[in-house]
Amino acid sequence: MFLSLFRGTPGSAALDNCVFLGVEEKNSLYEDGDVVIGGLFPLHYSPESSLPTYKTKPTPNISRALRWIQTMTFAIKEINQRSDLLPQLKLGYHIRDSCDDIPVALRALLLLVNGQPERGSGAENVNRNRAMERSFNSSNLGCAAVYRTVSPVIIGDVSYFASCSCLSDQREFPTFMRTMPSDAFQIRALARLVSYFGWTWVGVIGVESDYARFAIQLFLQESVQYGVCAAYTHFYPVTLSQQALDKLLNVIQVPLHSHGLRVSYNVYKAVYLVAHALQDMSDCKGGKGPFSNGTCADPKHFKPWQVRLLIHYLRRANFSALGEEVNFDQNGDPIAYYDLVNWQRSPDGSLHLVKVGFYDASSPAGYSLVINDSVIQWPASRSVCSDSCPPGSRVARRKGEPICCFDCVPCAEGEVSNETGVLCSVFYHPFSSCISLSILAIFFMYKDTPLVRANNMELSFLLLVFLAVCFLVGLLFIGEPSDWLCRIRYPAFGISVALCISCLLAKTAVVLMAFRSTLPGSNVMKWFGPNQQRASVFLGTAVQVIICLIWLLTSPPHANSNTDYHSATIIMECVTGSEVCFWCVLGYIGILACMCFLMAFLARKLPDNFNEAKFITFSMLIFFAVWITFIPVYVSTAGKYTVAVHIFAILASAFGLLFCIFAPKCYIIILKPEKNSKKHIMQSKL
Repeated sequence: MFLSLFRGTPGSAALDNCVFLGVEEKNSLYEDGDVVIGGLFPLHYSPESSLPTYKTKPTPNISRALRWIQTMTFAIKEINQRSDLLPQLKLGYHIRDSCDDIPVALRALLLLVNGQPERGSGAENVNRNRAMERSFNSSNLGCAAVYRTVSPVIIGDVSYFASCSCLSDQREFPTFMRTMPSDAFQIRALARLVSYFGWTWVGVIGVESDYARFAIQLFLQESVQYGVCAAYTHFYPVTLSQQALDKLLNVIQVPLHSHGLRVSYNVYKAVYLVAHALQDMSDCKGGKGPFSNGTCADPKHFKPWQVRLLIHYLRRANFSALGEEVNFDQNGDPIAYYDLVNWQRSPDGSLHLVKVGFYDASSPAGYSLVINDSVIQWPASRSVCSDSCPPGSRVARRKGEPICCFDCVPCAEGEVSNETGVLCSVFYHPFSSCISLSILAIFFMYKDTPLVRANNMELSFLLLVFLAVCFLVGLLFIGEPSDWLCRIRYPAFGISVALCISCLLAKTAVVLMAFRSTLPGSNVMKWFGPNQQRASVFLGTAVQVIICLIWLLTSPPHANSNTDYHSATIIMECVTGSEVCFWCVLGYIGILACMCFLMAFLARKLPDNFNEAKFITFSMLIFFAVWITFIPVYVSTAGKYTVAVHIFAILASAFGLLFCIFAPKCYIIILKPEKNSKKHIMQSKL
């Protein structure tokens, strides 16, 4: 809707010399008023199924715009009869036909801007004794073209049909408003709709126009975040011939239906938007107005500098139309509300629309889409290209096809698929951590028994907790590598193993110190009490922590796509970043293990009540066997096999420590409780 202001009074010199040039277009609908609202409607259009011959005049056809025109005139008459809205003003209208054609619409608009011609002698004088004129506009491209042409002389443009999101640009269209929601809302609603129903394989059709291409492009960009693929994108001509229609139906392969938009209601709201803006302008009090020095504008007597500022009142209009609240955002777009309807077939075979939900853009995120699934009637077809892969298989992409189209390939032996069926990964179950924690629970229940107390209860508890953590670290080696996962994986492995070995080192040291404390005059245990034992564990681990921090700060591990191993396969893997730091982590673990093995070996022949050193020695032998084997295998493998080797090394070494040290004690505590006595421990071997 365009708004223009014309100043001057009849009989002035300027107006006496202003004449109407050209042939007058008499096909218009006009009614006088203090404020005349102009409207452009596509009343006639000329669809042509063949090339024009230019020998006969095409026969125009009456369109549904006649109903829109009737809505505009009805709304204006309704407002004029109200006593609570614009009681001091009479609204008029001047309606012309745009013929759904941009050049025709421009000519019609310029006729509206020029004013209503008066009959006179000689030439036709132009009556410009009107406070202002407005004109409605319908189409998207037509609205933009018309706006750019007449923007210097318009006050405001309110469209009832243009929905292109490009018109929300306030820098290019500063005085544009509309009662039709922007396509941006509709695109988000459609994307949420296909996401709600799990549709990943959809067809997109549109009329052959720049507007349709722009809207479809936005929809495809919005829907890709929900994993939606376009099965096809088809554009059909504006004029549908039988051949074009057959081609369209062959593409979509389903019955095509359309649902008319509530355009008449948008026209009704547009008229009331103008009326409420004029009402707010009339209610303005001097000194509190929006213009300079707080002045107000008079709808009947506009000042030249106030003309373009009427948009101030249009943008702030907030009213109710037919029980619905109407308001606008900062771009002049109404807040979108869409009814979701479902075509349903009645028992008699007829089709009718049933409302099954709605989309309200004003609702909070996650609550904008409301659907009643129980009343929806579905066709037999499903909107998916490929069904989700069943358990035990993974997705295999089809070359040259959208990501929604794939085959399902069985996982390799020893692998399982994730919940989405996208990846297969090495099977790993954290039951080993449960075993460690179960042993911890047994030791805690029997913490007052001689066997548990004689084997350094506190260090045993710490070792069991650290072993449980070590088992859980194996989970970090499973799944698709990412930078943050790689940065956690290696330091967690190094620190957890260092904690376990440091505990064993402290336990072995306690055995040696306890034996020396039995010698006459020795008070060595005074210098290696519980506090010193805990400190030695964390001190031994602190060195590993420092190495890991240096690693993360200098050249941290990260995810990498490896194409060197196999040219036809891309392997997602974690690379160590700094090889020196990685081998320093393993080297420090080896140093701790050597110290522990040496001390346990020296303590193996101590009296029987201190013979836990024998089990520590045996566990260290298993530890060495695992990690010495690990090094050459790790260096010579790649991809998922490297991950499998690493997990195996962690599990095997941790199980070796767990069973060698704690299995004999659990055997006595649970199955041989008669041996769990101080007398038996002092007299026999464990």
